[in-house]
Amino acid sequence: MSFHIGPEDMEEIALGGAFLGTGGGGDPYIGRLMAQSMMRKNGTDVEVVAPADVPDDALCVPVCMMGAPTVMVEKLPNGDEALSALGALEDYLGRKADYLICIEAGGLNSTIPFAVAAHTGLPLIDGDGMGRAFPELQMVSLTLHDIAATPMVIADDKGNNGVLNAISNLWTERMARSVTVEMGGAALVALYPMSGAQMKAGLLRGTLSLVRDVGRTIQSERKANRHPGDALISRCGGVALCTARVVDIERRTIGGFARGKARLRGLDADQGREFLLSFQNEFLCLEDADGTPLALTPDLICALDADGGLPVTTESLRFGLGLRLIGLPADPQWRSPEGLKLAGPGYFGYPHAFQPLETLAESPAREPVFT
Repeated sequence: MSFHIGPEDMEEIALGGAFLGTGGGGDPYIGRLMAQSMMRKNGTDVEVVAPADVPDDALCVPVCMMGAPTVMVEKLPNGDEALSALGALEDYLGRKADYLICIEAGGLNSTIPFAVAAHTGLPLIDGDGMGRAFPELQMVSLTLHDIAATPMVIADDKGNNGVLNAISNLWTERMARSVTVEMGGAALVALYPMSGAQMKAGLLRGTLSLVRDVGRTIQSERKANRHPGDALISRCGGVALCTARVVDIERRTIGGFARGKARLRGLDADQGREFLLSFQNEFLCLEDADGTPLALTPDLICALDADGGLPVTTESLRFGLGLRLIGLPADPQWRSPEGLKLAGPGYFGYPHAFQPLETLAESPAREPVFT
């Protein structure tokens, strides 16, 4: 079953993508404006179609931003990079794309594909490759189904673009990351060209519907003067992690990533406790002050402003900001041995074996460590 997204719906998409993006995927405000501008310019809505309705021989192509989200705050895309990347990939393949895909549920990367779809008239598929956002290109469900990331085209704001072919999806990440750094730390890419049959096997389904529903929940709860945290926990089967204020933050843009840690001091029921929130573009590990994990990648660590209830991205973390952190279970594919090898805590160097949120939530309550 298909549905349409118009300019007035893009705020829902941006809010939902920013929440499910676990702090990553780039500033959703930028992508929302790009999509709304393109829709109004062309006078068209974007059709979102179910994966089952896509022909097996169709060409399906994800388009997305690559790089450090902090760079995108000051180095805004001009709007042509994604179209340049898609066009160059079509030229290389010798055929036009039939459908577009969001590679991840993440702020900017859940909205840019709508801008490209509005310009090209192509429909978007209701799904994505992550069910959240991850920092590296190979960290998609498509890799788990042996779908190649290349040929891939990478384009920048100066008009440069290039085609990459690699022996593996990990090598695609390594090569493309180096090019992205040379392009100024952020670029737009078209990659993982796949058939409709491959898409049906590898894509996580229903993501854009979920993004829209989450965005609507945030909007409706805020209009009712309620913090959306409880409603989102109920809607998504989540877990309340903590409510806390940022008291210190260490953040660097290095190697094409925004890496860092935020020290949090508990508020409300968590008063007297402290937490450490670690990120690499996305929030990946939340620990109590004694080093006990409270949530671990690939499960989702989603952040809301403790006061206003809006999603918080890693680049918007700042001293004094109150956060309400919510954990969501990852798609079962990510909890498999193959999924954990690709995006589990060990890959990022965290000293914890993966434990599901449900298990961590059942751990006995700990006494406050700080007073």
